[in-house]
Amino acid sequence: MITIINYGVGNINAFINIYKKFDIQVKIASQVDDLEDVDKIILPGVGSFDYVMQKLNNSGMRERLDELVLKEKKHILGVCVGMQLMAKSSEEGIAEGLGWINGTVKKIDIENIHHRSKLPHMGWNEVESVADHPIFNNMNKKEFFYFLHSYYFHSENLENCYGVTDYGKKFTSIIRNGNVFGIQCHPEKSHKVGETFLKNFAELK
Repeated sequence: MITIINYGVGNINAFINIYKKFDIQVKIASQVDDLEDVDKIILPGVGSFDYVMQKLNNSGMRERLDELVLKEKKHILGVCVGMQLMAKSSEEGIAEGLGWINGTVKKIDIENIHHRSKLPHMGWNEVESVADHPIFNNMNKKEFFYFLHSYYFHSENLENCYGVTDYGKKFTSIIRNGNVFGIQCHPEKSHKVGETFLKNFAELK
């Protein structure tokens, strides 16, 4: 069972359609009462850091999510800004993040990127896995995913980095801290490889 957090800042239907394709049960959580009998969680996110963080705080689900993730150790996958929320803070705003993974969110520095000097970083780019984990089952070491972002997760601990992407310089595009996973790109928009990644998350033990 996959529970998708619906707090008004993500493409919920894209995830639902992928999991229906694999006959994996999905439910939507829009309020705290929906967060009972949870197995695995997806936290999507689109927009500015402070706005998305405020939407999550105002949803009434923040405290229960902390319990599920930190105490009950439920698997959770943050997608795009949903991943960034897992940091302690962001250069994009002043709000405190969830703090589930040690790190801060920083703006991509384009001053020294001569051949690709545009923000946002948008379109298809390569993700290279740098760890051996079931989240990468049936995937090549290097796969192309769809990106749309101007900020990235700067991890304080190298061992939390599970995937990297080069946009002038390398940044962490897949991160993990125990039961907490994050992916900067959009697997729900990344065709077959994204579907495989989401299926792998659903099958984690």
